[in-house]
Amino acid sequence: MTKNIAASSASTITRLSPAKLNLFLHITGKRDDGYHNLQTVFRLLNWGDYLHFSVSVNAVTSTVDNDSNADRLCHQLLILDGAETITASIEDNLIFKVARALLASAIQSNPLPEQLAQVHVTLDKHLPMGAGLGGGSSNAATTMLVLNEIWQLNFTSDELIKIGSTVGADVPIFIFGQDAIAMGIGEELSTIELPDQHYLVLTPDAHVSTAKLFAHPKLQRDITPLSIDTIRSQYADYVQTLTAPYHNVFTPVVTSLAPAVTDALSYLQGLEAKAMGTARMTGSGSAVFLPLDASVITDKKLLAKWIEDAPCSGYIVGNLKKTYDL
Repeated sequence: MTKNIAASSASTITRLSPAKLNLFLHITGKRDDGYHNLQTVFRLLNWGDYLHFSVSVNAVTSTVDNDSNADRLCHQLLILDGAETITASIEDNLIFKVARALLASAIQSNPLPEQLAQVHVTLDKHLPMGAGLGGGSSNAATTMLVLNEIWQLNFTSDELIKIGSTVGADVPIFIFGQDAIAMGIGEELSTIELPDQHYLVLTPDAHVSTAKLFAHPKLQRDITPLSIDTIRSQYADYVQTLTAPYHNVFTPVVTSLAPAVTDALSYLQGLEAKAMGTARMTGSGSAVFLPLDASVITDKKLLAKWIEDAPCSGYIVGNLKKTYDL
């Protein structure tokens, strides 16, 4: 098990930027603003990327009086190590975008501190991009939490969630910092208590654009909404196994477009009887996962063989047990 927070020195903060799984994923309708309403249960994992925040002794004077200056200030305050390997430009990087949104909101709501510390951010990337594991959104949320602390902006968790939702639909769950039922576009979050769980996660080398998936004519967009109480009480229908009406609406579309996802999912389905769980896809793919019964976790040789025989990279991971500290 890995911890989600670790401090290496007074001037450097290191945090796990955790992955997430969607235990199921329904679309309940299209909104007037063009987005889709969804229902899902997010499960945070003790596996993900790591972010290192080195706080410089050099401070930057925050002489700004409106949020149009947030870009300039953000460029002065934030140094991203290797950002060009993730996005074409720093402005396209979710870490920069969320820092800019954080500063803009701070300028609008309260005067900034006169001096702000320059922060060097290094991303130790482990999660594949476009896998439905929330890597980029988790990086953004983790950055928000740490910069809010370093710069002493004093935003509450709810305020950070509101700011984060303007950057990406999956950012709020990582600010929330615990397993949750999500509605709306993913920003309406309610706590849920789930049993501890381990998973075999496979990450096939495939990616289908989210825009293409949402536009696909065979995507089911009219699932009957369930109440929060119903989702909480019926957790046995989607935690270990997956029983109707719970499913992932993206699975049939993604598997029709990405053979590598079909192969990975079929492989996991062949292990269901021994694992005593139902294989499924997370988010809009491409990662797939299989919940593992507690009895299987003790058989290290079996798990090693399952990973060795898998058609792509595989990982044994567990749920995240500790929430973030604001």
